Amino acid sequence: MEQFQDAMRCVDNVIEKIGNTIVLGLPLGLGKPNQLVNAFYQKAKSNPEISLRIITALSLEKPQPKDVMEAKFLVPFVERVFGDYESLEYMQAMRANTLPDNITVSEFYFKAGAMKHVASAQQHYISTNYTFVCRDLLDNGVNVLAQMVAAEQFDGEDWFSLSCNTDVTLDLWPLLDQAREDGRPVVTIAQVHDDLPFMYNHAMIEPDCFDLVLRNPQYNTRLFAPPNMAVPLQDYFAGLYASALIRDGGTLQIGIGSLGDAIVYASQLRHQENGTYQQILAQCDIDPALLAKVGGDDTFEKGLYGSSEMFVNGFMHLIQSGIVKRKVYDDVQLQQLINQGLIEEKVSPNTLTVLMNAGVIDSQLTFQDVTYLQHWGIFSEQVVWDNDTIRVDTRRFTLYLTNDHNFAEICEYCLGETLQRGVYMHGGFFLGPEDFYQQLRDMPREQSENICMSSVGHINQLDFDPELLHAQRQDARFINTGMMVTLSGAVVSDGLEDGTVISGVGGQYDFVAMAHKLSGARSILCVRSTRGEGKQRQSNIVTQYGHTTIPRHLRDMVVTEYGIADLRGKTDEQVIIALIAVADSAFQQELVEDAKAQGKLSSQYEIPNEYRNNTPSRLAEQLNQWQQQGYFPNFPLGSDFTEEEVALGKSLRKIKATMEEPKSMIKAVLRSFINSSDEAQAAPYLQRIGLEHPETAKEVLLQHLLLLELEDNGYLKSL
Repeated sequence: MEQFQDAMRCVDNVIEKIGNTIVLGLPLGLGKPNQLVNAFYQKAKSNPEISLRIITALSLEKPQPKDVMEAKFLVPFVERVFGDYESLEYMQAMRANTLPDNITVSEFYFKAGAMKHVASAQQHYISTNYTFVCRDLLDNGVNVLAQMVAAEQFDGEDWFSLSCNTDVTLDLWPLLDQAREDGRPVVTIAQVHDDLPFMYNHAMIEPDCFDLVLRNPQYNTRLFAPPNMAVPLQDYFAGLYASALIRDGGTLQIGIGSLGDAIVYASQLRHQENGTYQQILAQCDIDPALLAKVGGDDTFEKGLYGSSEMFVNGFMHLIQSGIVKRKVYDDVQLQQLINQGLIEEKVSPNTLTVLMNAGVIDSQLTFQDVTYLQHWGIFSEQVVWDNDTIRVDTRRFTLYLTNDHNFAEICEYCLGETLQRGVYMHGGFFLGPEDFYQQLRDMPREQSENICMSSVGHINQLDFDPELLHAQRQDARFINTGMMVTLSGAVVSDGLEDGTVISGVGGQYDFVAMAHKLSGARSILCVRSTRGEGKQRQSNIVTQYGHTTIPRHLRDMVVTEYGIADLRGKTDEQVIIALIAVADSAFQQELVEDAKAQGKLSSQYEIPNEYRNNTPSRLAEQLNQWQQQGYFPNFPLGSDFTEEEVALGKSLRKIKATMEEPKSMIKAVLRSFINSSDEAQAAPYLQRIGLEHPETAKEVLLQHLLLLELEDNGYLKSL
C-alpha cells in the first residue's frame, strides 16, 4: 500500500503502473472521491495521449438555476447547504458539451431527468441491472477502481470502511483479484474522508487491501447532502395506500424521494397514532379482503426488517420510531427457528432445548457447538472451553445437556442475555441530508452494528444464499416508483419510447423479479396517475407505450393516489378494470374506449360509480381536513429550507405554471396590481429573494405576482 497526500501525484503513479489507457470505475452517488476524479480528468485533458473512460452512475451535482429569478432563490440556499462540496469537472464539461475527445463517461443510472438533453450522456449510457454492473465493468476493461472511504482505529489497528458504497465494490473485489491473476494490471485506490460515517460489518476492510491511499485534510470538503423535498398530495395518498400493504413482521424496501418519505410518514402514523391512521384509511375505501390478505392496519409490534439497495434517510426515521427492529441472523437454522416462533431474541433455557431438539447442537456439546453458541450470544463471553469441559471463572460444567442438574447449572451460569450479531437493516449504498450523516456518525458502535452495508449481489437477488435469504425476507414488500403503466400491467420507469433515458433500470427489475420468487412477497410499483398541469395534463395510465422497464408477465401491484390495483395472476380484462379504477377520472372513459376497441374489455363494461370521482380536488379536500389538524406536513422528515424559503418555493412554482397559460397570467397580473399586502410582513420574503427594491419592470411585475401568491397561500394578510 502506497500513500499520497496529493491527488495528481497519485494519478501519475497510476499511469506508471497501467499506462495511458485508463478505465476508471467509480461508485454510484456519494462514494466518488471527487478530488481524485478531477485529477484524473485534468491529467487526461492536458494530455491527448491519455485515454480516460469513466464508468459510474448517479454523478451528483449541486442544483443549478435556470434563470435569474431562480438564481435569486437558489444560490443562497446552495451555498448554505452544499458549502465547499467539490463539483465533478466531467459533469460540467458534459453539460457544456466540452468533453475532450480522449475522455468518455458512461453511466448506468442518472438522477431522474437530469441528463435528458445531454447528448454525450445519452449516447454513452449503459443499460444494465444493478446486479450485472460488476460483470459489465470487467467486460468494459476497468483497470482502476477508486472510492471514498472512512477510517478509524480499533484496538490499535487501522481499519477502513466502504461506508456509503459497499454495493458494487464488495462484489467487484474478488473479480479484480482474478483479473490480476489473469495478468491484467489493476489498481485500487482509497481516498479517505474524515466526515464519512464509519459503517461496520461487511463494510469494514483492511487498508492494505487497497494499492494506493490518498489522504489530505484539505480534501475533506462538504459531503453531498441532498435536502428533503416537499411531499405532494399524490405521493401522500400513494404512500398511505402502500403503508397499508406492509405486513408487521415483514421485510421492507423503499427508494429515495418524496414517495419514500410519504411511506415512512404513513407508517409512523400507523405505528404511533393508530386510531387516527385507521380513520384516515377508512376514508380511502381500501378493500378489507385485500388488506387482510396482503397488509394490515395494526401497529408494528414485531417490527420490520429493512433490506434495500438504498439505505435512505427514511429508514433512519423508521429505526428511531421503533418500526424497523426485526433482526435477522446469518444462520439458516437459527433464522428458521426464530421464524417458527420457537426461539426469541431473549436467551433462555428454552433456547438451548430448541437448538438441541432441532439437531443444531449435540446433546453432548462439542467445541464447535460452544463456539456456535458463543458467536450468536446464546453463551456469554465468559464461557471457556477447557479440557473437554466448559467453565466460567472457576465453575466447571460437563458437556452433557441431557443431565438435568448439569443443564440447570449451564443455564444459570453460561447463558447470555440476548441473541447477538443480528441485523435489522441491510443496505447497499446511502445518500441523504446532512442530519442523516450526522446521526450515522453519532451512533454508538453497538447500535451501528445493527445496520449492515452489503453488496447488491446480496441484497437485490437470492443467489447469494437462497435458503438463508428466503428465511430472512419474510413477507417482503418491495416498493418502487414508475413513470407510467400500460393497461397490460407493464411499467415504464427508466426511459421514453424514443430511446431517451430518464434514469435507469437500477435494481427495480431485480426486486420485482425477487417478489415473484419469495413466498409471501409482493412488488408494489407506485405511479402518479397524471403528469403536467392545465392543457399539458396527461394520464400516466396509458393504453400502450413503446418502451417498458417491467414486462407485463411480472405485473403485481400498482398504486396510484386513487388506490391499489392488484394485478398478480389476473386476466388481461381484470387488469384493465383494476387499472382504470385507479386512473384519474378525466381519462378513464378514453381508456375504456381504447380497451374495448382492442377487444380486451367487454363492450358491456361501465365504470362503477365509486371510481368516477378520482379527482385532485376530492383528494385535496380530504387531505386538507387532516392538515388542518396538524397531519401531513409539507416536509414530514424535516427540511433544510427556512420557513421563508418554503413559502417562496411554493409561490415561485405556482407563478411559473401561471406564466405558461396566457389567460391565467393576465388575470393574475390584474389581481396582483389591485392587491395590497402588509409591507412589514412581506419584507423577509422580499429580502430573501432580492426583490425589496425592484429595479426593472420585470422585477416589479414579479414582486407583485409573488406577493399575491404568498397571500393566496396564507403566508401574508391583505390590507
